[in-house]
Amino acid sequence: MAVGPCDLIVVKFPGNKFRGEIAPAIGRLVDAGTIRLLDALFAIKDENGDVAILEIKDVDGDGVADNVAIAEIDGAIGPDDVDDAAQLLEPNSSALLLLFENTWAAEVTQALRNADGELLYMERIPAAVVEAALEAVAAES
Repeated sequence: MAVGPCDLIVVKFPGNKFRGEIAPAIGRLVDAGTIRLLDALFAIKDENGDVAILEIKDVDGDGVADNVAIAEIDGAIGPDDVDDAAQLLEPNSSALLLLFENTWAAEVTQALRNADGELLYMERIPAAVVEAALEAVAAES
């Protein structure tokens, strides 16, 4: 079975502000076959600096997180990942940790393997960096 590369992302939310847009956006990517969600959780730091973990579970297997409950950290995102993310948080903020497979790349990955291709280098460039570069180029024009 061909598997695409996987990413672990950590996104900070100062003040714990959410508008209900994240889960539906992820669900659309899962439904389209673009990604496969492997694990997801929130690390929430309160005003006193105490951290609670909310593990997001896909109870019915449809790829959309539909049950949020406090749980032990026993999934693919490990305790060290959570500890690292929590250390980056200020009080009264949270972090979303997502581990997902880029299923869109699985076929290309297998084709590269079939041709004895060997990955020499891979880097993810954050969207903010690309946007800033494009704005700089546009400003020079």
